[in-house]
Amino acid sequence: MLELSNALIMITFFLYVLSSFAFIMSITGINWKPDIKQAHRKKWGKVGFFLTVSGLLTQIGYIITRWIGAHYPIANMFEFMTFLSLTIVIAFTILYIMYRLTALGAFVMPLSVIIFAYAYVFPSTAQPLIPALQSNWLKIHVSTAALGEGLFAVGFAAGLMLLLRTVDTSVSSRSTKWLEFTLYTLLVLVGFIGSIFAFAGAGYEATFTEIDKKGDEVKVSYVLPPIVAPPDSKIVSIDPFLGMDKPLIEAPKWMKGENAAKKLNTLVWSFLVGGILYGMLRLISRQRLCQVASRWVSDIDEEMIDEISYRAIAIGYPVFALGALIFAMIWAEQAWGRFWGWDPKEVWALIVFLFYTAYLHFRLSRGWHGTKSAWMAVLGFLVVMFTLVGVNLVLSGLHAYSGV
Repeated sequence: MLELSNALIMITFFLYVLSSFAFIMSITGINWKPDIKQAHRKKWGKVGFFLTVSGLLTQIGYIITRWIGAHYPIANMFEFMTFLSLTIVIAFTILYIMYRLTALGAFVMPLSVIIFAYAYVFPSTAQPLIPALQSNWLKIHVSTAALGEGLFAVGFAAGLMLLLRTVDTSVSSRSTKWLEFTLYTLLVLVGFIGSIFAFAGAGYEATFTEIDKKGDEVKVSYVLPPIVAPPDSKIVSIDPFLGMDKPLIEAPKWMKGENAAKKLNTLVWSFLVGGILYGMLRLISRQRLCQVASRWVSDIDEEMIDEISYRAIAIGYPVFALGALIFAMIWAEQAWGRFWGWDPKEVWALIVFLFYTAYLHFRLSRGWHGTKSAWMAVLGFLVVMFTLVGVNLVLSGLHAYSGV
């Protein structure tokens, strides 16, 4: 059964990739005649939606088979991130049926693929659940939190589309720079995933011994070439890369233990590869990336995309609040004997909740529609992504084993 689930999840990934390609194809042909452009968009939109629904069905099959063969698949980072990708696709499918906005798929489905690819950074093997995870509250807490975040992702994509539609990207302004920075941030995430994929796939490894904060000697294994080595460490083994057979620098002494230097090394590689990707795309396009993307949404209805962003967030807000806070606190009290413990993931879940509380407050009380609302939708999901990626990468806590 587990072999079938592994096959289904791989099929799902490729279907989502093909769906992303189809939706991106649907928004090409910017200078075509309106009737030809509409027929082109309709054709590729149908293909993209068919592939999306097909991937959704195979992913549901993966969940069922993995549940039968092992456990409900939300117990580690691989399972959670693939489940989050599923919730994004579910939210998109519902909103696509409601609004029939093909261009939305060109932004949402690639985002779902990025989230999906991030899952493969982590081991995909189904392991027996540790006692702390053997609770029905795990299913309730994680499923609802992921569904809320999936809706936030669609709100982000729609908000980004609205900004590309309304901001004059042909001139250098503060809004243009922030919009370009948002796209660069996404490329840094792609750089992080791509670098892990490439070096892990090639079997790269570097191992060091270091003295942790307790004074014990521990081994630290890198899957990325060590630009930054642990402080006061010794090289056990290292695979040369581009003539580099030793680290370039050593981390500060206060970064001892908890894989702090290793996490810093991963951050350096993420920004390095992300920066290279950004530079290459800028050289190819010879203009800002936001200026290129703005042409793809030049004819969308601003009010419709604003409504989609707001509706996705308005639905996702109570779902996330229930899953990430209320249900999480009930489970925490049962598992650890306390409702709240200021664990890093708990704190950032609260920050996400407060941010979207502010979003709804400004939207409903101050009348922040259009561009202002879109900026908050975009920034809010960047906070969500830091909670999912950055907190696990930079910080450590009780949620490190599950990633949720």
